[in-house]
Order: sequence, then C-alpha cells, then structure tokens
Amino acid sequence: MSYLQGLNLRGGYGGAEILHGCSIGVDRGEIAVIVGPNGAGKSTAMNALLGMLNLTEGRVELDGEDITTISTQERVKRGIAFVPQTENVFGSMTVQENLEMGAYLRRDDFTSTMDQVFELFPALVEKRRRPASELSGGQRQQVAVGRALMTNPTVLMLDEPTAGVSPIVMDELFDRIIEIKKAGIAILMVEQNARQALNIADRGFVLVTGENRHTDTGQALLADPEVRRSFLGG
Repeated sequence: MSYLQGLNLRGGYGGAEILHGCSIGVDRGEIAVIVGPNGAGKSTAMNALLGMLNLTEGRVELDGEDITTISTQERVKRGIAFVPQTENVFGSMTVQENLEMGAYLRRDDFTSTMDQVFELFPALVEKRRRPASELSGGQRQQVAVGRALMTNPTVLMLDEPTAGVSPIVMDELFDRIIEIKKAGIAILMVEQNARQALNIADRGFVLVTGENRHTDTGQALLADPEVRRSFLGG
C-alpha cells in the first residue's frame, strides 16, 4: 500500500472518460513519476488525486484512509501540496511574499520552514525582495516549489516541473527534488522529460489512453526495450 494512491480510477471532463481504470501511487520518501504520450491522462490522473475530477469509479486513499469524497481544500489541509505547470507564482509579489502565501493555512511559526526553503534554493536568498515576475523561468519554478513546501506537506505533487527550462536548470531542479525526497516527503510528478525523470524515480507509471501500460521501478522502465522504443526514443 502506498501513502497516497489512486486505485482503478475512471473519470474525465464533460462526460468524456479520460481515465480508464488506471492506478498510481507514491510512498513517503519516494519519487514516483507519471510519463506517457500527450493525451495519455497524466495530468488528469493527478487531478483525480487532488479531488479536482469527478470519478465514476475507483477511489483515492491517503495513509490508508479513503479520501475520495473530500474536497481539494481538505486534502491540502491533510498534507497534499500541488505545483501546477503554469501560473504557479504571483508575479507582482516578492519571492518572500510568495513563500508567505504558501503558509496561509498554518497557525504556527513557519520561520524555520522558510529558512529551509532558502537553504534548498540559495539563489532565491538575494532575490527575496524582488517581484517573482522579474525572475528567470527556473527561479520561478523554485519559488513555486518553495511555496508548496511552506505548507509543510507530506505529499508534493508536481505537474511538468521542468517545462520550458534549460537542460542545466532541469538537472538542478531534479537535484533539489531528490533533496526534498530525503526529508521523507512523498513526491509524485508528471514529466515530459521521461528519460531524465525515470532516472531519479523510485517508481514509474507509463500511461497510455488513461490506462497503465507499464508500472515498475524507474531503472527497470529505463531498461525495458518496449518502453525505450515506444516512449524514450529508442
């Protein structure tokens, strides 16, 4: 059993079914990656775990508890943090203000958490008073991830965290994601850079038309001839 898991998920938008019984999950201290072609249902599966999709079948569990019917806001309160692919920072706010917004549900002193975020992303320290709109794409992604971490989550969900960034920035982000995993947080992410993502993944899910085509460890999927040929460019 995984800490967060969706089992036999079916559902979609506007009456069109996108997920056809797929199952995904991630444990604490683990990186799980969802890959597959465009239109495979990767982001839709993540939305199902977030409570942003009406399921016609299947269930979502968090730490053994069925949370299928509870709201997205309640799931966030229970420790699930999400970083969308776009519009994931407040451009007019400073870096520090963005991070403070991430702690809006907390009633405790979050100073130590902010210190940890700045330690994880040292490039943000000197820019903490700068508007997020003035940052590079990679730095904005750091702010977005940092703001999610300010909720003190047990699960961090990332939708295409390396979209639109250079290979060097992608490698840096993946290094930071590994550091976050070491803190015992469960990390589930959707990624188009499948080869690089699977290389750091403890577990991988290859979705095709809303179904599990392959499920295995990241290294096993990288070594699978069919996966390599069909999804990784040989």
